[in-house]
Amino acid sequence: MRPLMTQSWQDLAFLHWAADPADVAPLLPAGTEPDTLDGVTYVGLVAFRMYRVGWLRLPGIPYLGTFPETNVRLYSRDAHGRRGVVFRSLDASRLIPVGVARAGFRLPYVWSRMAIRRDGGTLTYTSSRLAPGPRGAHSRIVVRTGDRIRTPSALEHFVTARWGMHSTFRGRTMYLPNAHPRWPLHRAHLLACDEDLVTAAGLPAPAGEPESVLYSPGVRVCFGRPARP
Repeated sequence: MRPLMTQSWQDLAFLHWAADPADVAPLLPAGTEPDTLDGVTYVGLVAFRMYRVGWLRLPGIPYLGTFPETNVRLYSRDAHGRRGVVFRSLDASRLIPVGVARAGFRLPYVWSRMAIRRDGGTLTYTSSRLAPGPRGAHSRIVVRTGDRIRTPSALEHFVTARWGMHSTFRGRTMYLPNAHPRWPLHRAHLLACDEDLVTAAGLPAPAGEPESVLYSPGVRVCFGRPARP
């Protein structure tokens, strides 16, 4: 794959709730449909550290290209059978990257006050939205990392083995492929979750505890050039 953009995703917490495909379908780009597992789709809340975003084959940027991020995402499939991610919101703590992503790529990035703190095997991710709104939309996620997963379950594979994203750009649905090594996944125990980012993204409030909570130390990612579905 000829790289359009490179970056690393580090210290990821994956939280997932089951969702009705009928609730998700109206929120997806034209020409895509909810990807399902046993008739169910999922809403993901994923918190992590973006590290050294870079263009083409240039080195990643240390300060502006490194920041906490928390996204709300859905799972999609197009007519070619390509399984992807659709982002409903992406909170990030660097104003310039947020502005570039919104203006240049029409991605729903928002500027937020954010932090990631580690205390041994416990990680705390906090986010409070600044602009655009809804101002004050927030999340606080606390997880304790566990054992390495040697063989992911069907659900664990479904929510992490994604090699592209579907997005709408200038009125057209595009598919942006990516490549990275196999995820190093760990069990994780959810100690706290206080958030309203999911409802701020236009989705029903999650019902009860997440069905899946995972942690990964991260991967290096390469994005290729976009294509129409």
